Amino acid sequence: MQKALESGFAAASIVGEGSKDSHATQLRIAFDGDAVIFSDEAERIYQEKGIDAFEENEKKSANIELKAGPFKCFLKSLHKIQSAFPVENNPIRTALVTAPSAPSHKRVIHTMREWGIRIDESFFLGGLDKGIFLKEFGADIFFDDQHSHCESASQYVPTGHVPNGISNS
Repeated sequence: MQKALESGFAAASIVGEGSKDSHATQLRIAFDGDAVIFSDEAERIYQEKGIDAFEENEKKSANIELKAGPFKCFLKSLHKIQSAFPVENNPIRTALVTAPSAPSHKRVIHTMREWGIRIDESFFLGGLDKGIFLKEFGADIFFDDQHSHCESASQYVPTGHVPNGISNS
């Protein structure tokens, strides 16, 4: 799996089974941000320098595009498929479910606009447990780089652990 990630391909190992609930007419896919859709550059600052340095960096970098993570191309492909359908009756729904809160949302929005990718829902949770939000969103699968988030989320939805970034060093 590591070779696939290093070669630029999206890869994850499934953790747990999650809930069996699903939407018969819509595929719902949720992603973490850092080290999944985006690089782990912001996460590195948080882990190495703390929350204050992270928040200051995100404020200063609000108009600087984040680098791509291993699932950017997969998300872009989903967006292309979605673009063939009306928003209100789309067979695919995507969500960003991420631990940081404001002000990191500005940089994420800027990056998605620069990439030309629309994401249907965004949850900036400020450290709250992701599992409940994923259940409410009705995710069919969720991708995250951190083991603790994967374990929690997998109680509610099938979860893919993405072994990428500083949290997996």
